[in-house]
Amino acid sequence: MVDRQDDNLWQGDTVWRNIQETGRLGRHRVHFYETTDSTNNIAMALGNAGEPAGTVVVAETQTSGRGRLGRMWQSPAGTGLYFSIILRPQLDPADLAKITLAAGVAVCKAVEKETSLSPLIKWPNDLMLGNKKFGGILTETGSIKEKGETVVIVGIGVNVATTMQMLPEELQDKATSLALETGILFRRGELLAAMVDQIEVTVMKLQGGRFSAILHEFEQRDAIKGLSLHWLTPAGQIVTGVSVGLGRDGVLHIRDNEGEVHQVLSGDISLVPK
Repeated sequence: MVDRQDDNLWQGDTVWRNIQETGRLGRHRVHFYETTDSTNNIAMALGNAGEPAGTVVVAETQTSGRGRLGRMWQSPAGTGLYFSIILRPQLDPADLAKITLAAGVAVCKAVEKETSLSPLIKWPNDLMLGNKKFGGILTETGSIKEKGETVVIVGIGVNVATTMQMLPEELQDKATSLALETGILFRRGELLAAMVDQIEVTVMKLQGGRFSAILHEFEQRDAIKGLSLHWLTPAGQIVTGVSVGLGRDGVLHIRDNEGEVHQVLSGDISLVPK
């Protein structure tokens, strides 16, 4: 790690420089871009063209980075981690949705390993520090094929050295970065390596039928269990209740004000203001 006052923002980040110069991250092939529309778009095209699992696409900035429900992901140049990894998981189609939860656990564990922070996960894909978001996950699936042949792209966006001034005004009370929380600039190359390693380890655990262990790790980092929520359903209805955590299948459960428990398969979740 480097002090945030260093004149060279990423001085000493040999892993990041090696990625740019060699296109490698350990045994992983890396496609590096100064600017692209979305690393997920490139990764999906590469995956559909036969690029092997484990290939990583990294960008210094994205012009059309996106999050869940079509939201735009802000990608200030040179201050964050914006990457996607190609997977071809040995999973039944019904289990592919669990990859997002597994990736959330993996990224949190990598951040815990590389920093002094203890991130949480707001179901299903928001990465939180306190009540502010510092990262997100977007999992996209290609055409469903036989087990091990379906292309799955896990896209990660993490604010590493992002400042408040780099974010739109409407996000400044909702977003944060690793640097804002610690006063430290962590090396992106080391963070990237740790995240890719953890994603692969966690997906292997998922493939090995150990989702219950992943679920336990998720529950230890659950940012919303026991809190009051608004759930905007796909039909446009608003259900207000309390999160009672995840079921064994990884689906969020909310108990509404009348005591009925709802399974949240899709839609949008927001906390009820205190």
